Amino acid sequence: MSNNKSKPRLNRGKHPEYQYLDLLKEVLETGIRKVDRGTNIVLYSLFGRQTRYDLSYGFPLLTTKKVYWKGVLHELYWFMSGQTNIKYLVDEDVHIWDDYPYKIYKFKSQNISQSETSFGRAKVKSILSKEEFIEKIKTDKSFAKKWGNLPRIYGEMWRKWPTRVKGRTIDQLKWVLQEMEDDPDAKNLIVNSWNPEYLYTMATNKDASRFPICHNSYQISNRNGKLSLQLYQRSSDLFLGVPFNIASYALLTMILAQIAGLESGEFIHTFGDVHIYENHIPQVKEQLKRKPRPFPKVKIDPSVKNLDDFKPELVTLEGYDPYPMLKAQLTVAGGLYDPKTGQMAG
Repeated sequence: MSNNKSKPRLNRGKHPEYQYLDLLKEVLETGIRKVDRGTNIVLYSLFGRQTRYDLSYGFPLLTTKKVYWKGVLHELYWFMSGQTNIKYLVDEDVHIWDDYPYKIYKFKSQNISQSETSFGRAKVKSILSKEEFIEKIKTDKSFAKKWGNLPRIYGEMWRKWPTRVKGRTIDQLKWVLQEMEDDPDAKNLIVNSWNPEYLYTMATNKDASRFPICHNSYQISNRNGKLSLQLYQRSSDLFLGVPFNIASYALLTMILAQIAGLESGEFIHTFGDVHIYENHIPQVKEQLKRKPRPFPKVKIDPSVKNLDDFKPELVTLEGYDPYPMLKAQLTVAGGLYDPKTGQMAG
């Protein structure tokens, strides 16, 4: 892999999915080698790319591998309803967020155990396995309340942005829809999840978010009666995360368009650091052998007329015919770095 200049990827005669596939290929061929701090996993990276999906063509749920549609639906509802506790997802048998609260639980439990040992206590409480932890989230409400919450992530920042005024929050998602109704030509319709007060070493240890905000802001715009949405994603796991992000934000675009009484326009995906982890390369090479199939269609029930109307069961996916799923291990990267241990702190 080298650091050569890349060639343009988008050929308008191609299936739209080739934008994604060509980006995979470009990372393999020209991505620079980096090492993820805290996990020491090698990745190959590009910086500053963009793909665009005209939603009148079809719904961009990738076909060269099966994308976890149930997870897309329930995660987006979790965000849009302002939730931050994984119990909702666990109860729906969606486990895409299990790793982060478990990492926090394990880190804090190990510290407690070490503290107890240093004070000479005879018995140190055993730490739950990940499977035991998730089962306890599902069955024990008090445990879920203590350990299942991931504050200051997307749902909270979209719907309940914390302000300096005690007790006051801002519903950014509701605001952008109202602002667009009041001013159809508005250029300020941005929802932001990146708050420096709570992120990385900009935050105090007490306030620091233990989850790294990756898709950090998006903007909507009324373009001649069509609502388009542009996402800026500062860090992008191209093989595992990005197919999910494409589907999630394309669906968000369609939902917001319907609520606003507009047609669906484009979903525009703008990347900062876009990368492939080294342990995903065999799966990427397998995916690149596959030829895209027609995109499916998505229908949203007409009863969805405001934000609180949206529920996962009101969305129908039609005509999805993907290749088989390609599994790979999630890299639980990012968060609050502890220089003493060389790991991400919980």
